[in-house]
Amino acid sequence: MAEAAAPERTPVDVAVGVLFDAQGRFLLTSRPEGKVYAGFWEFPGGKVEPGETVEQALRRELIEEIGVTIGPAEPWREQMHDYPHALVRLHFCRVQQWTGEFEMREGQRMAWENLPVASAPVLPGTLPVLDWLAAERGHRGPTLHAAPAEAGR
Repeated sequence: MAEAAAPERTPVDVAVGVLFDAQGRFLLTSRPEGKVYAGFWEFPGGKVEPGETVEQALRRELIEEIGVTIGPAEPWREQMHDYPHALVRLHFCRVQQWTGEFEMREGQRMAWENLPVASAPVLPGTLPVLDWLAAERGHRGPTLHAAPAEAGR
């Protein structure tokens, strides 16, 4: 008996902010309790709602999640990632200006990072961004501080 083909999944568009501070560090936040991959570190952002542009979604999400209002969001890269729970199209935007004080409104944590990243574990969809940053910065070596079982990444 032939197996039925899995139904095609429609990608969910997600706006993602790669915020850089004056020292060139980038912001990672942890996923809050109660969400898929709770405790994993990622770049902040969220779903693009119907009728929103990526920049509008990113602006709304960052106010809701971390309490800052961003300045210009420069589209940078797109990446598809197939998680067990959803197929996502990640729209990464560089952000270098914002107003307001960081307030983790969903109980998450935040960390300003450089390469290699110390926060762990990192969400799988975040890993390509670390590789892109490493290439841009001429960083040679791992992009994550390796735990004994993760040596080489």
